[in-house]
Formats: sequence, C-alpha cells, structure tokens
Amino acid sequence: MKKLESAIDLSDLAATSLVTLYCRETESQSNNPILEDKVAVEITQRLNPVLSTSSVRLYRSLASGKLNKNLSLHIALRARKYDEYTLEFLHRNPQAKIVNLGCGMDTRYFRINHPNALFFDLDMPEVIQVKREYIKELDNYVMIPCSLLDYRWMDQVLQAGRNPSLFLAEGVFMYLEVGEVKGFVLELQSRFPGSELVCEVVNSRWLSKFLKPLVHRKMQRGAGRGKEAVFRSGISHGREMETWNKGIHFIDEWSYFDSNHPKLGWLRFLRKSELFRKTQWTVHYHLN
Repeated sequence: MKKLESAIDLSDLAATSLVTLYCRETESQSNNPILEDKVAVEITQRLNPVLSTSSVRLYRSLASGKLNKNLSLHIALRARKYDEYTLEFLHRNPQAKIVNLGCGMDTRYFRINHPNALFFDLDMPEVIQVKREYIKELDNYVMIPCSLLDYRWMDQVLQAGRNPSLFLAEGVFMYLEVGEVKGFVLELQSRFPGSELVCEVVNSRWLSKFLKPLVHRKMQRGAGRGKEAVFRSGISHGREMETWNKGIHFIDEWSYFDSNHPKLGWLRFLRKSELFRKTQWTVHYHLN
C-alpha cells in the first residue's frame, strides 16, 4: 500500500470532502451533538498526522480543529436530515438502492446500518482513492470512482437490479453548470423511473452578477474552500425542476433553518426571511 501522504493531494473541489468530514467530526464530539458520526471521528484521527504536516494551509487548519462553527452546524444538520430522508425511503422500500452522488468522505452507510439495502458511493476517482484508504467496501456497500456526468456509472447501478432507488446529491449540484444539472436530472428520470431525488440547491438570486463575488469570497474565507470550488448554478424556487419535464414531481423541501435547533442561536430568526431561509436548501422530487 502506498504512503498516505501521497494520497492526500486533492483538487479544490475534491478537498471540500475533507471539510465536511471534519465538520461532522467536530459536531460529533461537541456537547449534545446534532449528529453522532463515530466513523468520521475514527477517520479524522488517522488523517490528522498526515494533514498536520501538509503544505496545504486548509489541511493544516482542519487537523488543528480550525473550523467555522456555523459551517459545522450547517453540515451536521444537513447530514442528519439526509439520513432521515434515507431512513424514510428504506421504511417504504427495505431492499432499495441508495446512491450517494458526490459522496466525498461521507459515512452515511455506517450511520444508517441497514443490512437489506444496497449502498453506492459515487465520486471523482481522486476522492474515492483517498476514501478507500480509510473505509473498506462490503457486500452491500460499493464505491464507484467516476464523474457524476459520466453516465456509464448508471449501468453499474442498474445491473444491481431494478429495486427502487433513492439518489442523494448533498452539496453537489451547485458546483455544476445549469445545463449539466438539467441534463443529469433528465437522464436519471429516463433511466430510473419511479426513483426519488433529494438534492441541495442554491438560490439563483445569490448568483447574480453583483452578489456572486460576495458569495465566493465568503466561501473561500469562512468555509475554507479553494478558488476553484465555486457555485456555478442555482434555481429560483423548489418547483423549478418540474418545468424541465412533466415526469418530475416536487415532494417537499427543507432548509436547515427549518430545524429551529437551539445551537443555531440568533440564526434561527432568519427562517422568517424567505430569501435567507432559501439561500441554500434541499428539494425532494419523485422521478416518473
């Protein structure tokens, strides 16, 4: 096995997977944690010696525990909600396929621990290469090193059977162009009829000519993301994707402000503002 030092060399976009991992780890070890992610804690303990000596400033910051508190809360609340979406789908479809799109270093398989379902983790080869150093695949847990937009990965999922499928896109679509997101969703609808899609989206209003630079600066300073990890697309409202095809049906939507969790403090009051509540939120669709 090659040295781990050579494996932690990720692009700006791929490096966001480490940020979200450490956010879950931080919240897991806080008082009254929103989310308990024991596997994330184990992985970061193994990663710390590697990242602490890295030449990349972000990696050293993560290893030293320097994370934006609000970002950690956001990521933990989002992960918990996506776990709930998954558990609800599995309650209706115990032998379903759960496909984690742009999975990063997510450990949902271990948090859910459902023996009858088949889990797929999909991400860029560079991310899966690192992930395989720390997590082993199992009979019902498969990693696919492939770009989201290289639709050949869909063949592998289809070959696993026609069981009902839930696709999770947690912090993914906003990094793609609008045309890429639309083409992808339509391809899912065509090849996986009857499936459901849970996806995080950004309000396109924040990506206007005047506001977009402000959003990107906040991401790079407050969220620790590199210059290439920028938002490229959004939607104006939750039902917008319904206009892409008559077979796409809106089910519900969720913003992490909706949780009204005490740890959010004064931020809870922002849920009264539709603009702030839906700066970045999640939409749930049925694909016919």
